[in-house]
Amino acid sequence: MSQTTTTMRERVPDDVVEDILARLPMKSLTRFRCVSKSCNSIITDPIFITKHLKLNLNQSESSMSTNTHNGYLLYTTMDSSSSSKELCTVVCNNDRTLTQVSRFEIPSFFDKYMIVGFCNGLFCLASRQKELCHIVYLWNPSIRMFKKLVATRFNRKDNERAAIGFAYDSLNSDFKILRIVCNAMFNESQAEAEIYTLSSDSWRKVEISMESLRGCAVTEPKLGTIYCVWGPFTFYNGALHAFASTVGYSFILSFDISDESFHEIMMPRNHLDGVTMNLPKLAVYKGLPANFIFAHDLGNVRNGSVLCHVWVMEEYGVPESWTRKFVIPMEWVRWEHFFGCTNNGELLINNATGLVSIDPESQNQNILAIEDANWVAFSANSMESLVLLDGDRESEREEEEKNSNVCSMDDLGGGGALGSGGGLGSSSSGLGSSGVGNGHSRATS
Repeated sequence: MSQTTTTMRERVPDDVVEDILARLPMKSLTRFRCVSKSCNSIITDPIFITKHLKLNLNQSESSMSTNTHNGYLLYTTMDSSSSSKELCTVVCNNDRTLTQVSRFEIPSFFDKYMIVGFCNGLFCLASRQKELCHIVYLWNPSIRMFKKLVATRFNRKDNERAAIGFAYDSLNSDFKILRIVCNAMFNESQAEAEIYTLSSDSWRKVEISMESLRGCAVTEPKLGTIYCVWGPFTFYNGALHAFASTVGYSFILSFDISDESFHEIMMPRNHLDGVTMNLPKLAVYKGLPANFIFAHDLGNVRNGSVLCHVWVMEEYGVPESWTRKFVIPMEWVRWEHFFGCTNNGELLINNATGLVSIDPESQNQNILAIEDANWVAFSANSMESLVLLDGDRESEREEEEKNSNVCSMDDLGGGGALGSGGGLGSSSSGLGSSGVGNGHSRATS
């Protein structure tokens, strides 16, 4: 029997074995790495990792058309039993219930970092602290691996603040990070930008100015100096979008993730008429770019109420197509507690009630069964990937032990995914010098 089995194995071509493995779920691939050196060699090969990613992307797009659910919510919270942070994913069922898909412990050495973007099972983390703002992490919780990226330090006189966008370039099969650094004091000095590509594992500076955006000289005084770009970035139509400012002029800055070009999108005209203390935020509303402006409700100031003005760009890139769709009254909500929209256009907001979704048309509020979430995101589909499995690496366990004399998360039984059919969002999103940063890749042993 053993001879027959051996003979059959020898008859299966490598490309067939690779094709079979590429269609297996993450949990199975993780186990197959331990079967033999040849299996491990195939699974950790960069070409196989890319092939597996593309197949997963196609499957995710196909599953979106079945309409068996209303997408996924990703959020971070504290585990009350262990006091550790966790990244959770739940599926939004058609009956408005939530079913947990996965739960991962967030490594303690990420305590000073926050999620600024995610796509295709990969998360981008950065810090607002001055001494750490040049450090960016890529983290794949499914395989418990991360990559530390050292970006450029621009040595500004004032405190630096960085707006970071993260997305997958489907045309070039590459993950990219856009990092734009400004002065925290907004003192009108020129913002500087750089791009990281995972395939080259390097940073490079790119020009960002009104002249480069418009392709011609800017005659207005000081209008050519972009001194402020603030996140979070929103990914739409193959580009990252964020608010930007020059002296006396604000607009939406877009960055095409494939050809790496910057563009200017004008804000809606008169969108701030009658609005005081406005806090704008970009999001995607029913497949279209939208600007959500939170402002004081002047007719109900004593109760601290706000009005959310929802402006939708009905034809991408055409300023005249901006239309104010809704004005939604609501209790006071902090700018960072608006987490975007679901596929059906409901606003995700953390208010005094907790995490809720609000229908802008009926203004009905639905309380979501998620407690103490401090970061929330919506994704139309869910997937895991092998990205970061190749290359030089260390384990999360080794990083934990380097920072403190504690046992590994593997020894503690933490950090794994719980629930069936684990998956992570595959949307692209993101928040909020010279020379090439050194990338350090770390992975599970």
